[in-house]
Amino acid sequence: MSDSEPDLELLELLRQHLAGKPQKASEPETGVLESAEYVYNNSIDVALDMRSCKNAAKAIYSQMQIKSYSPATWSSHELHPHPSKGDKPEDVVAFIFAMDLLNFSFWSEKSEEERFAIEYKGKKWTGYWSLVAGLQRALEEGIPITDPHFWQNEDEFTIETLRHVFRSATSEQMPLLQARLSCLREAGQILYEKYSCHPLHLITTSRHSAARLVNLLSDTFPCFNDSHFPLDTPFTRRKPIRLLKRAQILVADLWACFEGQGPYGTFHDIDKITMFADYRIPQMLNQMGCLQYSPPLETAIRLKRDIPSGSNWEIQLRACSIWCVELIRREIVKENPGAKVNAILIDFFLYDTIKEMEEEGSETVPHHRTRSIWY
Repeated sequence: MSDSEPDLELLELLRQHLAGKPQKASEPETGVLESAEYVYNNSIDVALDMRSCKNAAKAIYSQMQIKSYSPATWSSHELHPHPSKGDKPEDVVAFIFAMDLLNFSFWSEKSEEERFAIEYKGKKWTGYWSLVAGLQRALEEGIPITDPHFWQNEDEFTIETLRHVFRSATSEQMPLLQARLSCLREAGQILYEKYSCHPLHLITTSRHSAARLVNLLSDTFPCFNDSHFPLDTPFTRRKPIRLLKRAQILVADLWACFEGQGPYGTFHDIDKITMFADYRIPQMLNQMGCLQYSPPLETAIRLKRDIPSGSNWEIQLRACSIWCVELIRREIVKENPGAKVNAILIDFFLYDTIKEMEEEGSETVPHHRTRSIWY
């Protein structure tokens, strides 16, 4: 460098000195919690009962302690993959990615005996577990259902292939099967074009940031972009309301499966992930008295009427559930300093609890009915 050329590095240091402390690059945010608080503050059909939230926080934390609830709980289920079960880490990542591409809309109006179910290892699996069982069964049969290369092969991977993978033990078939095929096709093409056709490279791009990975998923894959401009609401802001259920649960599943360790499970900002706004957690929160509904909304839910995706009611149900779980988390941490609990673990606990209640027939209220790819 000649004497006449400016020292650009020195100039930048001088600017930082004159401006104060050097500015660090801002950490990514998903926008989900901010969206949830905004909807809650403007909600007219869903409210929170703060006393019930405090009571729920106490009860949830107590039960989580009794059951030793932790990230390891995830992989303890017989259907979930895990390296300790002999699964290769890269195969586990591929499984989780495929699983959460398809992790939506399993509810049925039929009885437990008549609803869609997968028969696997001598058991019938329903709901979310029917998805996991179907994927595991397909892999054992030699169908590469978690391979993005396979998803793009239009000769071998067809709607009939997918129908065979998720063939039911009952007369009811898996809902939204064509939409599931479209999700896999679309994701396979994007992975091929941008990430060397494997989700491992997508995860590496996130640089161990949960929020960055959620944003990559929602910004790059349309079927993960669970963001909405509500159809008929008083929410008039220009920004979309970001709920991002499946993008967030994919990150949470990676974190839980690898127990927050290693190249695919370490996320330094994992606590930025909120609960996963679906139809089961609002049901549980309402049953616990935390969520309160306006009479028209409560009537619609109890009569099992369809609530359209993106509608006023549906956005309030999902967003207020996110905010409710956040307040429960804060209450737990306030009353139990040092508690290792986040929204992910609370969500997993509430989901497992409501599924147990369903099996026992002890549900007191139904869940809301919305058929969509978002949850």
